Amino acid sequence: MNKFLETLRNIWSIKELKDKILFTLVILAVFRLGSYIVLPGVNAIALEAASSGRKANDLLQLINTFTGGAFNQGSIFALGIMPYITASIIVQLLGFAVPYFQRLQQKEGESGRKRINQITRFLTLLITLVQGSGYLLMLKTTPGAVDTSINPGIFWFSNMIIIATGTIFAMWLGEKITDRGIGNGISLLIMVGIIARLPQAIVAEILGQISNNRWIPLILEFIVWFFVIIATILVVQGVRKIPIQAAKRMVGRAAGDVAGGSANDFINLKLSAAGVMPIIFAQAIMFLPLTAAQWATSSAGTQSDLLLALNDPMSLAYNAVFFILIVIFTYVYTALIVNPQQYAEYLKRMNSFIPGIKPGQDTQDYIDALTTRITLPGAIFIGMIAILPAIAAFGGVNTAFAYFFGGTSLLILVGVVLDTLQQIESYLLMRKYDGLVKSGRIQGRGNQGITIGAGM
Repeated sequence: MNKFLETLRNIWSIKELKDKILFTLVILAVFRLGSYIVLPGVNAIALEAASSGRKANDLLQLINTFTGGAFNQGSIFALGIMPYITASIIVQLLGFAVPYFQRLQQKEGESGRKRINQITRFLTLLITLVQGSGYLLMLKTTPGAVDTSINPGIFWFSNMIIIATGTIFAMWLGEKITDRGIGNGISLLIMVGIIARLPQAIVAEILGQISNNRWIPLILEFIVWFFVIIATILVVQGVRKIPIQAAKRMVGRAAGDVAGGSANDFINLKLSAAGVMPIIFAQAIMFLPLTAAQWATSSAGTQSDLLLALNDPMSLAYNAVFFILIVIFTYVYTALIVNPQQYAEYLKRMNSFIPGIKPGQDTQDYIDALTTRITLPGAIFIGMIAILPAIAAFGGVNTAFAYFFGGTSLLILVGVVLDTLQQIESYLLMRKYDGLVKSGRIQGRGNQGITIGAGM
């Protein structure tokens, strides 16, 4: 405890770090406050009552978890930042297929990134208009959720502007955290929404199991949950070390190392180089059938069996598609952030090499092949964790708690917390303080080696 208190004092003594943490907390508080501001003409009580009557495994309940309850409250942040995530997916995929986007992402540097951000923001607005329309249609079909005295046209027009503004404002808050706060802003906004629902889910699970006198299953649940969290951390932190050596050169009569490198070093090739981004991307894609279902219900009054299955996070169809999307996006995002050619050129400039591998093209091919091989088990493990809630619910775990038993919620929580701790750790080590976990290892401790794939 004394060590922990000393670490907190060290954090507070670094003015820059303290200001970043306080700024982040203020922005997160603003975001949570906005989750309780209800859209005009919407009866939040009736909407909440209707949501409690839905099936627990309805995809709408999962969206509500990601938005921290804003979805079921008819909030101005009802859509959260999911439209922004969807827009980011589209732009990333265009980087593979369209030469213009490839040039912006790989060759234009800072100006290209600014242009990409502008395109993403504009696309976010368009997606918000589509998803916001589906959300308003859902409100209209919910008994008592909308004030019938308001003109339908005025209700739709005004609330579409408010929802779009709320999403853009949430996106802006996330960008401000990234620029001036600590951690990745978009990820933190998602995480704070998830955490807001976690205590309620845990309490509901405990009370439900105790009321049925199921003490042993309750204890086993939390034991399994603990080991699932540990396994997730190990995979997120796991690296494959590639040894590298610096070529020797003669300095006078003695052999010296190349300037800027040690004779023995290594490359950290991350098992999960893409971090939690594939999970967020896949989850955003899985929200699209819900929007289609809202339009289908309003126009035809019925939904197809496939749409019904894809709107059920506990169904076989949903989890099969979700698993495949995670594996695909893991490879896609890893290919975007891991550039073997860049690392091969870096080693060549530093006059370093991988033992047994020729510099240049052979080094590039070696890193590329190794990345492909270790990405597969990482992608499969993350996919299995993502579909674990369905398995837990099938085993008798309360659905609300099952969402945290694995799945997107747990992966995002673990990934974002580790990333934030890593940044705090870096500030402490730069100021000659001990890190957050002296006996453990937070990603990046000591800045040893070259890390490929920073995650999120």
